[in-house]
Amino acid sequence: MQSKNFRWYGVLTLFVIVAISYVDRINIAVLITDAAFLNHVGIAATDRVSQGFLATAFMLGYGVSAFVLTPFCSALFGVRRSLVYGLVLWGVVTWASPMLHSYGLLLASRVLLGVSEGPLFSLASSYIKAHFRSDENGKPNAFVNMGTGLGLAIGYPLVGWLLTRFAWDTSFHVLGVLNIVLGIPLVLAFVRMPSAHADGVKPSSFGEAMARVGGIVKGALHTRHLFLITLLTSAALAYLWGSSNWLPTYLREARGFSMREMGWLASLPQYATVLAVFVGGVLIDKVGRERVPFIFMGASVGVALSVLMAINASDPYAAACCLVAANFFWGLQSPAIPSTVQYCSRPEHTASAFGVTNGAGSLVAGFMPALMGGVISAVSHGSGASGAAAASAASASGFFAGFALLIGTQVVVFGCGFMLWLRDRTPPAVGVSQSQAS
Repeated sequence: MQSKNFRWYGVLTLFVIVAISYVDRINIAVLITDAAFLNHVGIAATDRVSQGFLATAFMLGYGVSAFVLTPFCSALFGVRRSLVYGLVLWGVVTWASPMLHSYGLLLASRVLLGVSEGPLFSLASSYIKAHFRSDENGKPNAFVNMGTGLGLAIGYPLVGWLLTRFAWDTSFHVLGVLNIVLGIPLVLAFVRMPSAHADGVKPSSFGEAMARVGGIVKGALHTRHLFLITLLTSAALAYLWGSSNWLPTYLREARGFSMREMGWLASLPQYATVLAVFVGGVLIDKVGRERVPFIFMGASVGVALSVLMAINASDPYAAACCLVAANFFWGLQSPAIPSTVQYCSRPEHTASAFGVTNGAGSLVAGFMPALMGGVISAVSHGSGASGAAAASAASASGFFAGFALLIGTQVVVFGCGFMLWLRDRTPPAVGVSQSQAS
């Protein structure tokens, strides 16, 4: 029998995989600042909607995949094999993306990349549910979610450095190889499920396979507070994807930083997220389940106020510091989402329950980059500015208006957290069964 400490190697492996997956995701966010890349795919430098929709295309594929593929992965392949298959697919898609010479084909590759990464967080949640009790899952959820911030923190300066030293397509090739060479060996070595959740038990017939999938989906839809958790996830992810997709361009065009400054300044909010996710995980285990909604409520207020100060700051470095604070507060709420899903679902349905919340949340949040791009363009062009200085000021105003949408996402998070607190003041009559660590 494996020691209890071995389960943490799996958590750390999932942390690394989440990190490298997020470098893949934000690669485009840096590349849209490069004229050669925009010319390659036929996008105008001022076409913010098309630029934002590259991130939206990924999230659409990601959200549909989380819905559709997660139950099949959970029922037919198990956590370990599903992770290996996903790493192979998204590594190949990333590496081959520069071969596509049109905007439409690049959009298709982003959708496919989203499809291949869709089940990742659901599989991670299933792994944690199988190995950790409800009263000890805060820290493992935090470690996995810290991969989000670390991936963004490493990704911005890494892609920026590759862009300044090599051709733009080098980043795709480097990241594609990294996924396969680093991710797959780690999964094969350290991701193991308990015997009660053994991977790879294949159904004997197609009918049995469909029945197993149907049972998982049906169970997932009976998760307590499913709608509220899904709405909250949608709003939280909308902030993450809106801010991370437009942050490099915002720093360069609205705040006037150079490419080199942009790389390290864009990474600072992500390091704040990593720290805050760890703090949030510790808080979850300390405060008790009934007080977790207060984490959502308090953190959302912090995010909203920080973004508001960033928009109104006249000094560009002060604005960057405010965005660091905003990401810190967002990081506090991040591990509370999978912890809440795990608490409200049965062990055998956790992966699919998280697939529903994360899938629906990703589909809704996926439109935030394109929506922000539309607002940025509308405000920038609506001013009718002429001359370089006036055009620059108009562009900055457009970015300020686009980032103001992020405040609205936190109003939704606060409301959902408040409703979860109201509904969970009285514990359910029948507790959710918890699996013991192996």
